[in-house]
Parts: sequence; structure tokens; C-alpha cells
Amino acid sequence: MFNLVLFGPPGSGKGTQSTNIIEKYNLIHVSTGDILRQEVANETPLGIEAKKFMDQGMLVPDEVVIGMISAKIDEHQNAEGFIFDGFPRTVAQAQALDNLLEFKNIPINIVLSLVVSEQELKSRLISRGESSGRSDDNEAVIMKRITEYHAKTSPVADYYKQLDKLVEVKGEGSVNEIFAALSNEINQVQE
Repeated sequence: MFNLVLFGPPGSGKGTQSTNIIEKYNLIHVSTGDILRQEVANETPLGIEAKKFMDQGMLVPDEVVIGMISAKIDEHQNAEGFIFDGFPRTVAQAQALDNLLEFKNIPINIVLSLVVSEQELKSRLISRGESSGRSDDNEAVIMKRITEYHAKTSPVADYYKQLDKLVEVKGEGSVNEIFAALSNEINQVQE
């Protein structure tokens, strides 16, 4: 089983590139953002609670997210592998994910980190908010999300760097150029 984490700040292209990676490598997509947005759209109790955090640009509590991840893995026990998109976002989540995957005997093989300038992130998120109605469509919320990312999430890169699993990939350019760079890194690990 081949498992990877696609990592990067809000607006870095994780969702777009996840779709390409899933198609090429036949992996199961685990996107906490998609799962949470579905819960919000369905107005489930979890969705209502999660929306309070998301609207403020804050992270949803770890225990909720880890439970969703475990359930998703259990639904696809015969999968060729998983791609974790937008998760883990904290070192505690990374450790919890590693513990969960170690228990299930399916470790992370590689962590791909998309590197994108702050100006490009703001531009992408404003555009995305205008077209999709997502809650991160104003500059104040966007800046809060980027600041929170740097404060809480970027240490996850250091965590995986210590485990020799982190590879940084430039996340600017055409979708195809970025995907080619990601594919090159995945192919090297799979060899």
C-alpha cells in the first residue's frame, strides 16, 4: 500500500493536485476539508459545530478529524493506498496519524509540500471564494488562515523532515507543470 500526504497552505492547490494524483496512482482521497464541507452542507451536528471554527479561519478539533480519518481508512481496506489532503495540520495530528497508520500497518511513504508565495495564496483564495461561495473569500479571513497555518501547520513539515519523508515542490506554474513535478517525486519513492 502506498500512502502520501499532500501538504501546503490554504490555496496552494492541494485539491486540484490530489485529483490528478488519485487518477494516476489509483489512491483513495482523504480530504478532511471535503468531508467537513459535506457535513456543513448537510447541516449535520458535526457540520454545524465545524462551521463555527471554519468561518473564523480556525482548525476543527483533532479528535473529530482523527475519527473521520480512521473511518475512511476502514471503509477502504483493500485500497492501493491513500492520499491525505490537507491533513495533518499540526504536529499532534501528524503523530496521531502516524500512530493510527502504524496500528493499521500502513505507514506514510512520502509527504509532498507545495510551496506557494503569500501573494499568490491570497489571490487564489479570493478568486476561489468568489466562484464557490466558500467561507474564506475575504482578505481578513484569508490572512488569519495563512497566519494560523504558519503558526500551527508549518512545524508539521519539520516533523516529517526529521523522519526523512518531506519533499518540497514548487506550487506555482501551470497545473500540469506542478503535477509533473509531484509525479516525479512519487515515482522515485515507488521505485
